[in-house]
Amino acid sequence: RDDDDINDVASMAGVNLNEESARILATNSELVGAQAQPCKDEPFLAAVPLQKRILETAKKLGITDVPAEVVTFISHATQNRLRAVIEKVTVITQHRMESYKDDEWYEQATDVRAQLKFFEQLERLEKQRKDEQEREILLKAAKSRSRQEDPEQARLKQKAKEMQQQELAQMRQRDANLTALAAIGPRKKRKVETPGLLCTGGEGLGVCGGSQAGLGTASPRQYPRQKITRVNLRDFIFYMEQEREMSRSLLLYRALLK
Repeated sequence: RDDDDINDVASMAGVNLNEESARILATNSELVGAQAQPCKDEPFLAAVPLQKRILETAKKLGITDVPAEVVTFISHATQNRLRAVIEKVTVITQHRMESYKDDEWYEQATDVRAQLKFFEQLERLEKQRKDEQEREILLKAAKSRSRQEDPEQARLKQKAKEMQQQELAQMRQRDANLTALAAIGPRKKRKVETPGLLCTGGEGLGVCGGSQAGLGTASPRQYPRQKITRVNLRDFIFYMEQEREMSRSLLLYRALLK
């Protein structure tokens, strides 16, 4: 072999440079001849109101001229800040919506909902006990036949009479509702429309729907619903409490007062 062949590493390795170049050009053919140019820098906020607001603040500090580059820079900074806030609040909302009931690595320590139901039941029983005591007092006052009645006794009798009339009206209303329901009869359950069965015919495949088996109507395509993350005021309050710059701000105190 010649010296050129010995020094040619590609030929010694069995690599054909022409074939490799043709393969690379075929792979990236859509990028060949493409030109890239920078896109127009569009500010996030409206330039005119933002510049007016900046000038109002700058005049207090003795600055009379603000270049357009400063307005663009502040607009981009606002966009980045808003994006960071939305990302953090979204993470907080997703953590709040997570459920660990079915996770085997977590066990329930307290049940606030059950505790609230228990306290509501206690309040209901206490109210029922007080109502029963008041009802007994009113019934005793209504049954008393003292000749010399004081104004308090007359008031109790009148209240007992009103209570009896109210109970009688409630009983009549309940009986009327039961009678109306008995006259109407049991409610019929609405039939659930089952999707059509796939059938074959002379013209090919179609969807058979109940009585209209001959008509082939295609069912609408079902698209998966996009999960929506709903952020509320409590998430923003939690975010502001965690941020060092906003944990003592006036905005946090105003949010807590709402």
